[in-house]
Amino acid sequence: MKIRIKLPKPRNPLAVLAKQRQAGAHGSYRVERTERRKAKQSLHKVLSGRAKDVDGD
Repeated sequence: MKIRIKLPKPRNPLAVLAKQRQAGAHGSYRVERTERRKAKQSLHKVLSGRAKDVDGD
């Protein structure tokens, strides 16, 4: 009778490639989007009564 060693599950090759090239969110060059989102959130705070004034430009 032969002894068999159970091998571990193989790794996802795409995950290794993504980690090597520092994959992640693309947020550094979308300044306009973050400004719009902050303005929308502050407006929602004022309308819902959680904030007293708006930090607007």
